[in-house]
Amino acid sequence: MNEFFLVFALALILGWPLGRYLAAVLRGAPMRGDRLFLGLERGLYGLIGTDPGRGMSWRGYAGAFLVSNLVLGSAVWLLLMTQAWLPLNPDGAPNMSWDLALHTMVSFLTNTNQQHYSGQAQLSYLAQMLGIVTLQVVTPMMGLALVAATLRGLCGGRNAEARKAEGQEQLPVDVGNYWADVIRPTLRFMLPLCLLWSVLLTSQGVPATFAGGPQVVPVDATVQLQAQKIPLGPVAPMVAIKQLGTNGGGWYGPNSAVPLENPTPLSNLLETLALILVPVTVAFMVGPFTGRPRFAALVLGTMLSMSLASAGLALWSETYAPGAGAMAIMEGKEVRFGPGPSALWAALTTQTSNGSVNAMHDSLAPLTGLITLGNMLINAIWGGIGCGLQQFIVYLLLGVFLAGLMTGRTPELFGRKIEAQEVRLLAVLVLLQPLVLLGLSAITLAVPGLAGNSNPGFHGISQVFYEYTSAFANNGSGFEGLGDATVWWNVSCAVVLALGRYPALIIPLVIAALLARKRQAPESTGSLQIETPTFALTLIAVIVILTLLQFMPVLVLGPVADHLSLAAR
Repeated sequence: MNEFFLVFALALILGWPLGRYLAAVLRGAPMRGDRLFLGLERGLYGLIGTDPGRGMSWRGYAGAFLVSNLVLGSAVWLLLMTQAWLPLNPDGAPNMSWDLALHTMVSFLTNTNQQHYSGQAQLSYLAQMLGIVTLQVVTPMMGLALVAATLRGLCGGRNAEARKAEGQEQLPVDVGNYWADVIRPTLRFMLPLCLLWSVLLTSQGVPATFAGGPQVVPVDATVQLQAQKIPLGPVAPMVAIKQLGTNGGGWYGPNSAVPLENPTPLSNLLETLALILVPVTVAFMVGPFTGRPRFAALVLGTMLSMSLASAGLALWSETYAPGAGAMAIMEGKEVRFGPGPSALWAALTTQTSNGSVNAMHDSLAPLTGLITLGNMLINAIWGGIGCGLQQFIVYLLLGVFLAGLMTGRTPELFGRKIEAQEVRLLAVLVLLQPLVLLGLSAITLAVPGLAGNSNPGFHGISQVFYEYTSAFANNGSGFEGLGDATVWWNVSCAVVLALGRYPALIIPLVIAALLARKRQAPESTGSLQIETPTFALTLIAVIVILTLLQFMPVLVLGPVADHLSLAAR
């Protein structure tokens, strides 16, 4: 319980100054670090061939985002399929098959890090550092860039005053420069923060070396042939970006449950704090970035309320599981952490799109599993870096529309009306999630042998549904117990990963650009006030109803039935 309060307190204390700094970085304001970073930035802009001061329309911005993903994805896919022939492979990792390489590439490209391979055993050092870690650094900043562009659109665009002064409201809305929005926070924010966390984790014993792993003889070995190789490598830098970038893909297969990846109580605290530090920072960033501090308070207050409720329920559920003695509660958990820190991690890693673990989620109490599923279905409690706030904006627009209908007022956000065109685009996102998750879960469970799940009962339904939910939420955690290294799982999850990432990032940007082109009406006593506690409660209700109730049947058949079967014993 002490760690519960300490993690949230530290996240809020550190998130406020970091949020103000991040807002200044995204605004392109002059900063003390310009002497250090400007030269690097100009070199990268010259290499790409872009002018950072030149704005883009939403089409240009989205196009640059998609092109950068296509180029990076193709390069990493090729790297994974040829790693055995390349240097920095002291443990002799083989080339990946096309389908496993495809899934791995799409997973890390979408900031998901869902792993159908076993950590260090199937990746070379080069593939880990150049392919995996590069995507772990860049893809969170891509999500941040998209939400920054969306916020600019909601506020009228960077050229709002010029368009109004010249009477040319139909000119394209300037939502910023994509390349500048990715490069500046990567160099000035994410990399320095990762360097700090890497040093702190190395001080706790997390490996940071290029040497191959040593051969050791276990204490219970009877012959020399039973010697085992301990895999090492530059683990600490990957763990730092894994946690801070809401990535989740670990160096080792069991992730942060491995002592080498998470050796001490202090390392566990650092990694737990890193789960939500940057998402909290993004929430604090909204105020100084948009110039609307009350709107930032709405965002932060709503997210924090849902986060505290979810984490508190997870702690209660995992500690007081029905029919569970001390041994049952400890199943799947590291003795050095116990149920409390494990439940807190499970809640926070699914509130964000992180997905890393320090205990096996397959062994969580059924209601704790229900909470983790609910967190991912909402995907906006904190969410991924940028992606969580982008999904929150979707709920916000839906909440404004529904509240306007219920009160008889014209639905509008920041003085701009939400009309049929915007609602149709929102409907695409609302319907896409259940169609994809329920459809593929039904197919996988209906075809004998396709799922390869270890549990044929209620928990088996949860295993399959969890895998697809984790992919769509760009989370990456899993109940495991699945034979997921197959062509079906690799390809179907790759499709779900892409559908969960790209529409959720691009459609809100399109809506923001559409709203920015509309004439802004001055706020009056008849305007819907969204920056209030009443609307925050309304918004939470909309999130719960739209997200959880439409999945109630599968949740009842899975974790709820699993819980009742344990309680009846």
